[in-house]
Amino acid sequence: MTRLALLALLCAALPAHAQEKLYGTNVDTRIGLAYKVSDAAVRKLLPAGWEVNAPAAGPTRGANLNMTLVDSISAQDADGKPVKPNVGIAFTVPVKKTATGETGAMVVAGMFSPHYAPGAYGVFLPAKINVERKLHTDPEGKTSADETWDVKGEDGHSIQIHVRYERAIATRGKVEAKVYSGAKPDFFRIYRFEQASDVARSTATGVDRVSAFSIKVSGPNLPVFDGSEELIAVTSIPWYSRQVYLPAY
Repeated sequence: MTRLALLALLCAALPAHAQEKLYGTNVDTRIGLAYKVSDAAVRKLLPAGWEVNAPAAGPTRGANLNMTLVDSISAQDADGKPVKPNVGIAFTVPVKKTATGETGAMVVAGMFSPHYAPGAYGVFLPAKINVERKLHTDPEGKTSADETWDVKGEDGHSIQIHVRYERAIATRGKVEAKVYSGAKPDFFRIYRFEQASDVARSTATGVDRVSAFSIKVSGPNLPVFDGSEELIAVTSIPWYSRQVYLPAY
């Protein structure tokens, strides 16, 4: 066997992730908000060749727009050196590529601290962000969480969110996902992460431990919230540990 043929055989035998490039790692505290909004409005957020792929089961069943509130605790580059953590809110859509049926999530908009705008996906607006988080545990061991997010950018872009809920036992899980860019749909990153998740509200399962919730989204470059949207689920993610990879092209 020639040296070239042997090298090709060895490369083919490697697992797919061995040919990927590690981009970085991060540990966050997060909240996920899953919404059902106008299908027509969501389709306008997607590039040609992609369609909405709302989940047919699970606590976010029927949701076609997700908001992720990201409060990063630590972050490292591919060499393990510390980098500035990211704080902000990302809007994603569950998607399917029409031609191939490949599925994933697509980042379509968001607002983050200025050092992470426009971000890897090219869609984040720079913003000043204030996050206030309060936890209270009573003598019986019940813990309530109260969070307020005040995100302000330029040209009238802003997001204000307040949520209060009672915590429950979180479920630990591992996930692998492809996440695409709405601005450059050929670009994607691969996430491999472990998290603890606590679904505090779900219209699909009937769970509701949310005692207060309000949201206001403004600005022409953010998805429209006109009062017709339906909040499907609120998920608390007290810890989220992720490795980010770039595909081998």
